[in-house]
Amino acid sequence: MSLLNTVLGALGQQSGGAGGNPLLQIVLGMLSNGQGGGQAGGGLGGLLGSALGGGGGMNAAQGGGAGGLGALIEQFSRNGMGEQMQSWIGTGQNMPISPDQLTQVLGSDQIGSIAQQLGVSPNAASGQLAELLPQVIDRLTPNGSVPQGGLGDIGSLLSMLGGSQRG
Repeated sequence: MSLLNTVLGALGQQSGGAGGNPLLQIVLGMLSNGQGGGQAGGGLGGLLGSALGGGGGMNAAQGGGAGGLGALIEQFSRNGMGEQMQSWIGTGQNMPISPDQLTQVLGSDQIGSIAQQLGVSPNAASGQLAELLPQVIDRLTPNGSVPQGGLGDIGSLLSMLGGSQRG
């Protein structure tokens, strides 16, 4: 099945929540509004905040708040990948993104930092993120739009992933 289903299946077998999967921690850290979230939030806020330009200038219609999905939407749009992002949010078919395109959006320094956290090469990290990120965004936006005020904290995102069944 998909990488997301594999990750979520593993989470169901662990009591640590997202803390049991560093890749999911990173993805949820990218998408959360930066509020609480317990151990899953780890030191990701500072790492990802700089990758996403701090989320400045975002409005509620784009996901709101500092950082989160709204900032990621802006980052993708600035780097020519807005269409891919919108396909993941929308209800239609998800457009793929290559590991190289994802590196272009996030920057090689950030991919390198993520790779270091995961203990893999930058190419492996961007490949895993390119597969997982579209699936997670798709599952967290089942109505085809970003909720006003963003997606919430990491705990909320985990709950949404566990209950959403959009394919």
